[in-house]
Amino acid sequence: HAVKAPFHVINQAGNVPEMVWTSRPVTALKGVIRAPGDKSCSHRALIFGGLAEGRSRFTGLLEGEDVLRTGWAMEALGATVTQTGPGAWDVTGVGRKGLGQPENVLDFGNSGTGSRLLMGLVSGYAINVEMTGDASLRGRPMNRILKPLRLMGGLDTAGPDGTLPFAIVGTESLKGITYTPPIASAQVKSAVLLAGLNAAGTTIVEEARQTRDHTERMLRGFGVTVGTERIGAEGVRVSLEGGQGLTAIDAAIPGDPSSAAFLIAAGILSPAGDVMVEGVMSNPTRSGFYDVANLMGAHLGAEEMGDAAGERLINIHAGAAPLSGKAVPERLVPSMIDEFPILGVMAAFAEGETVVTGAEELRVKESDRIGAVVAMLRANGVEAEERPDGFAVQGCGGPPPGGGLVETRHDHRIAMSALVMGTAAQNPVSVDDISMIATSYPDFLTHMAELGADIVEV
Repeated sequence: HAVKAPFHVINQAGNVPEMVWTSRPVTALKGVIRAPGDKSCSHRALIFGGLAEGRSRFTGLLEGEDVLRTGWAMEALGATVTQTGPGAWDVTGVGRKGLGQPENVLDFGNSGTGSRLLMGLVSGYAINVEMTGDASLRGRPMNRILKPLRLMGGLDTAGPDGTLPFAIVGTESLKGITYTPPIASAQVKSAVLLAGLNAAGTTIVEEARQTRDHTERMLRGFGVTVGTERIGAEGVRVSLEGGQGLTAIDAAIPGDPSSAAFLIAAGILSPAGDVMVEGVMSNPTRSGFYDVANLMGAHLGAEEMGDAAGERLINIHAGAAPLSGKAVPERLVPSMIDEFPILGVMAAFAEGETVVTGAEELRVKESDRIGAVVAMLRANGVEAEERPDGFAVQGCGGPPPGGGLVETRHDHRIAMSALVMGTAAQNPVSVDDISMIATSYPDFLTHMAELGADIVEV
């Protein structure tokens, strides 16, 4: 099937030696860019479409490596996944037949989302699914997923450290549970809910602080009844009954607010910035970065653009703006968990101190993002310190010195953040590798060049 073709390219690209890329300061970043498809929604579209009865058709799907690996995994489990054009994909699901035994190990590359959601999904089927990933993914903790799955009756071959590779030993005797994740995580919530689809009884996840809700919204789009009710000031209780089937849909994937954040930040930091990003998802569980940018003085403009896949769409406008350091409200942390690297860059340009707390989840992303953000800033002459659950940045009140070489630690968001910093710092900023940017935003360099950035291999 067509989904397999890009994998040849991915595997070849993985053997390319790392090259240093440098972003040089420019006077102005200007232009209009359509946001790439949302990564979270693209993963879920392929998973839910692969599970549904009938053929789903998606447009605007993000064709990054992480998402393609999810498509490959769903094919291995019995779905048919076919590219019909740029960003256009047809997915014929397994329906009532259910998931089938894959012939080979499922290799998720760098994809934490794909691997964790699939762990939950396959737990409720009588199949044995071996999983692995690249060096970064194999170092990421999976016990936070495995613990609730075991409470439901799930089985696995993971060691005490809970790291890949291991097998999920599926069973048709899962039981619904009520689970409160110790750390707010949409991936944990989603894995438990997906296991709950094939579990007896009701599966409930209670969150003290609500995380992104794409799983709930998209499951409803595929015909699943999902309950959501508020608990406390910021919490939510999500529930679903086991045994529900999914029905195929046609859907446009909304633009990714996490990817758009890099372009918006570039427009804010540029001395004569004027950037519009079109078709961005507007969802309160994903808007934290934009809320904090406005708190810091960005004055972002937003224009309603309709909806896609049950999500509101907006165009976001960003122009050059002086920024002030702020303490990031902890209530916004779950809704901006992927944007802290680029927020750290904005904090470097701001006047005064920016403090992040309540973000311990950053320790277990593609890299230890707290350490990686602080190292990125220090390498470019910015005073920053690690905190156990966040970081503090002493802003430069204007362009930071720059001039550093950033160790990306195989983290796409660190690489993109550093390259944005270089567009407006006093001196060029370099990164040791850009290959992993393709996991989430394959068009990043093209889009930055269209805005006027000067990013070159050296």
